[in-house]
Amino acid sequence: MFSDFDKKHLLSHPNNLTLYRIAAIPIIVILLLFPNRFCTFIAALLFSAAAITDYLDGFFARKKGLVSNLGKIMDPLADKLLVSSTFIMLSSHGWIPAWMVCIIIGREFAVTGLRNVIGERKQDVSASSLGKYKIGFQIAAIIPLLLHYPYFGIFFHQIGMFFLWPAMVLTVWSGVDYFVRFRNLLKN
Repeated sequence: MFSDFDKKHLLSHPNNLTLYRIAAIPIIVILLLFPNRFCTFIAALLFSAAAITDYLDGFFARKKGLVSNLGKIMDPLADKLLVSSTFIMLSSHGWIPAWMVCIIIGREFAVTGLRNVIGERKQDVSASSLGKYKIGFQIAAIIPLLLHYPYFGIFFHQIGMFFLWPAMVLTVWSGVDYFVRFRNLLKN
C-alpha cells in the first residue's frame, strides 16, 4: 500500500509530530468531559501544543527533505480530526452554536472527499493559502473557547467567538475555492 519511501519515513520526525497531534485528541476530549477551569485550561494547553506541531511538522519536512505522500495525507487529516473533535466538544457544552460546527465539519468532509479524487488523478493535494488561513483562524478561535472562563478579567469565550466568525467565513470560502479550482476534474 505504501511505497518504500513512505515506509522509511513513517516514523520520521515530521510524521511523529503529526501522530502526536492525533494522539492528543482523546486526551482533549476526556478533559472536556469535565468542563471546569482546571480541565479546560489543560485542554487549551494541550490543544495549543498540538496546534504548534501543525506548523513544525511541515517546517521540518521541508527543511530536512522529508516531504512524503503519507505526510501530505496525514497532516491535513490530523488537523481535521483535532479541530472537528474539539469543536464537537465545545458544541456539546453549548459554548458554540451547533450549526457552525455542522458547516465546519461538513466542509472538512467535502474537501477531504475532493482531495481523494484529486490524489487519485495524481494532482497536488496540498492545502491552499485560504485553507491555511482557515486553520489559523480556527485555532485562534478554539484556544480561547477552550479556556472559556474569565481569567484575570479577560473574557476568553468572547475572544474565541470574535475569531470564530472569520474562521467560519474562511471555512466556507476555502471550501468553495477548492471546488471551483478543481471543477474540471469533477466533470471528467
